[in-house]
Parts: sequence; C-alpha cells; structure tokens
Amino acid sequence: MSSWAALAGAQKWLITLSVMLVTIMQILDTSVTNVVLPHMQGSLSAGLEEVTWVLTSYLAANAIIIPATGWLAGFIGRRRFFLFCTALFTVSSFVSGLAPNLTVLIIARIFQGIGGGPLIPLSQAILWEIFPRGQRGLAMAVWGIGIMMGPIFGPTLGGWIADNWSWRWIFYINLPIGLLGFFMISTFLFDPEYLKKPGRIDALGLVLMVVGFGCLQLVLDRGEHEDWFDSGLIVGLSVIAFAALVGFVIRELTAREPILDLGVFSDRNFATGSVFVMMVGLGLYSSMLLVALYTQKLLAYDAWNSGAVLGPGGVGNLISLIIAGRLVTRMDQRLLVVLGCALNATSLYMMSHLTLGVDYWALIWPRFLQGFGLGFIFVPLVTLTLATIDRQKLGNATAAFNVLRNLGGSVGVALATTFLSRRSQGHQSVLAAHVNVWDPETAARLKAWTAHFASRGADSFTAEKQAVAMLYQDVVAQAQVRAYADDFWMLAVLFTVLPLVIPLMRRVRAQPVAAAEPSGRVEPLPSAVE
Repeated sequence: MSSWAALAGAQKWLITLSVMLVTIMQILDTSVTNVVLPHMQGSLSAGLEEVTWVLTSYLAANAIIIPATGWLAGFIGRRRFFLFCTALFTVSSFVSGLAPNLTVLIIARIFQGIGGGPLIPLSQAILWEIFPRGQRGLAMAVWGIGIMMGPIFGPTLGGWIADNWSWRWIFYINLPIGLLGFFMISTFLFDPEYLKKPGRIDALGLVLMVVGFGCLQLVLDRGEHEDWFDSGLIVGLSVIAFAALVGFVIRELTAREPILDLGVFSDRNFATGSVFVMMVGLGLYSSMLLVALYTQKLLAYDAWNSGAVLGPGGVGNLISLIIAGRLVTRMDQRLLVVLGCALNATSLYMMSHLTLGVDYWALIWPRFLQGFGLGFIFVPLVTLTLATIDRQKLGNATAAFNVLRNLGGSVGVALATTFLSRRSQGHQSVLAAHVNVWDPETAARLKAWTAHFASRGADSFTAEKQAVAMLYQDVVAQAQVRAYADDFWMLAVLFTVLPLVIPLMRRVRAQPVAAAEPSGRVEPLPSAVE
C-alpha cells in the first residue's frame, strides 16, 4: 500500500478530483431540493407541511451521521466507508427520483442523508492530509470552491431543471456522477497507514448521539412551523435533545473509545475556529435564505431569476478562494479572516437598505461582495483550525468542525425566519397605526386607487373596498421590507463583532511549497505561534 507522504503530484490531484466530484454532487443535491418543493407538492398530491419533510428528513439524517464520521472511518476503513457512502447516496438518489409517493421519497431521503453527510468531513480530512503544508491553502481553496458553489448555484440549477424537465431529474442526474465518482475513488483512494480501528463500539454514546442530534435538528427545522415553544411537540423534542446531548458529552468525555472524541477541543485554535465557523455558517445560510425569500416573495422573481441573484456571490467567492489560497502561506491568516468579515459586514449593511423598487444590479453587487469576502474567511480559518491537530485525530476533528458548521446554518435559518416573522408583525402594527383617512397622503392614495378601479368598471362601493385592500397590501409589503432590513442589519453586526475573537487564535507559520517539500515528502504539521 502507498503512503500519504510519498504521493506524486498527479496522484494527489486525481484523489482530489475523485473526492470532490462526489462531494459537490452531494452539496448540489442538498441545495437544489429547496426550490423544487412546489413541483413535488403538486406531483405527489401532498400538502406544504407534508412535503417539507423531504428537507427535514435529509437534514435530520445528516445531523445524526456526521458526528460519527471519524469513528466510522476508523471502524470500517476510510476508503471502504467513502465508497459505501457514495454508493448509498447514489442509489437512494435514484430511488428518490422513482418515488411513487411521499412516504417512499422521505424514506429514500433519510438514506440519502446518511450517505451524503460523511462525504464533506471525509473529503476535507483527505485533502488536508495528502497535500504538504505549503499546498494546504490551495487544497482548502479547491475544497472550498466545491463547498461554497453548491449553495450558491444550486437554486439556479434546480429551478432550471424543474421548469424545463421534472423535479425527478435533480435526483436522476446523480446516477452517472455517482458511478463515475465510485469508480475513481475505488481506483485512486487508499487508507493511510496510521488509521487505527476502534476496539469496541460505544453503544451508549451512539444512541445518545442519534437521539440528541436528531431531535435538535427537528426542533430547529420545525420550530417556526409549529410556533416554537407554544407547541408541545417542540417542547418535548427540546427536552429530549437537551438531555441526550448533555448525556452524550459526558459519555464522550469519559469513554475509553468515544464515537466523537471531544478532546480535540482542548486545542485553542481548533476550539475557537469551530465556534467561529458556526457563527459564519449562521450568517451565510441565513443571509442566502433571506435573499431568496426577498426576491421571490416581495419582488416576484421566479426560481431561475432568484437563483441568478445568488450566482454573482459564487463568482466573487471563486476569485477570493484562489487569491486566499495563495496568500494563506505568505501572511498572517488572522488578518485575512478579519478582511473577510469586514467585507461581509459591508455587504450585509448594503442589503439592509433594499427597497421594493430595487433593480437587479443593486442586488448582485452586495452578493458579489459577500461571496468575495467569504473566501478570505474560509481558507485561512480552516488553516488556523486544523493546522495543529494530530493526523490521527484529523478525521474526528473535521467531523466535529462540520457538525458545528451545519449547526450554525440550521440555527441561522431558524432564527432568520422567526425574527423575520416577528419583526414583520411589529412593523405592520406601527405602520398601520399611522395610516388614517385624515392623513392627506393616505386620502390621496385611496382616491387614486378608487379612481383606478372605477375606471375598470367597478361600482363606487366595490372600488372603495378594493382601494382599501391595496392600501393594506402596501402596508404589509413595507412592513416586510423593514423586517428584512432588520435581519440584514443584525447579520452585519454579527460579522462586525466576530473579529473580536480572532486574537484567541495563534498564527500558523507555513513554509512555501518549494521550501516545504524538497524531497517530495509531507512535512510534519506546523506549530502555532503567538
């Protein structure tokens, strides 16, 4: 068997292409599903509440399996586990496309989530290991391109497929990609020589993990639909999640061979970076959701055009990932993270000034700036977070890192939708209190609307009623605009204060490629310095 340290350049990139092909497939499939729910609803004769379980089931399965990724890779073997996940995701994707009813689709999505969840932490650990320290910034940039492109371009692709073909094709297209990825992984990927197989199964930790993370994901995903803690279901799930997760933490800290080794959080850089990426995930996924909702609900964009607004963010992200991948070994990574946070704060502040009359270009410039800033956060943050982790613990560390990233995204979406609803109601009450028939501007607008409907053949009584209805719609729309502005402003504040924790992380000094690998061998992991 080959050694990670003796890999030729061509083999490293073939492994990179293999793992990234499957990972990008998984991320794209996750994001495109969001925009085709209405198509599924009509095709399967399901209600809106029922069809949202297509998303919930996948996310819950992801939340359950990702924490165990490092342990499963050691127990089964990393190559075999990656092949298993690829095969399971591909087969369940095909079954999802064939699903004759909603029940079959939800079951297939559960298996798809189980197969897809480990692919991201596994690919991250593999790329970090096979590249020498001087090339790890470039490796993480390549990995970041795959991770970030899916959520940005996925909605556009999903909207086009659903509008021109069928929602089933978002699952069918995974079949050739999955088969190619399976063949390439089986050909090029191998297990590192230091990978140790756990001696025993931590059954109690496994049960607590499944129950805790599964219930937590259900609370975050269904909370807004069920009116949060006014619902007995959400209260019950929250209590179970809290008890199970507390028990899980205690168990993992005391078990001899834990499912998720929490000892990695004793590393200062890793602990700080993991919390930081959770906050970044909160800001990223909630802002993307808000942009999609704003364009579709207030500006009446279709799925294709709404996705096109998100697209420029991907272009900006692609550019910055390439630049950051080259700079991360040449300067203090913490300064790059601060720059990325500043760019994101600026873009979100710009979006807090959106209006109902905003045009396409006024939307895409903040998105481009946000995507450009994310690249300067992502690459140096991963470098700072993982650089001082022992390679034996790297699979476990990437699993924990991605658990918090996903958790941040789920919390962000839940908070954004809840806060949007609450603030919209508050603004509507304030605006409605200031609208009365004695106000000259209000009277003029009512008169204009009444004349408009009267000119279209309505009698005077009907025209007045329709004019009042239009005025009410204006109040509701303006209240929603102000609620979106509040959400964007709060996210801008988040990215403004995030750099305050950067001094807790120590800079990592990495030599350039030429100096780092004169003999073609991977140098030891770099040391963090103050």
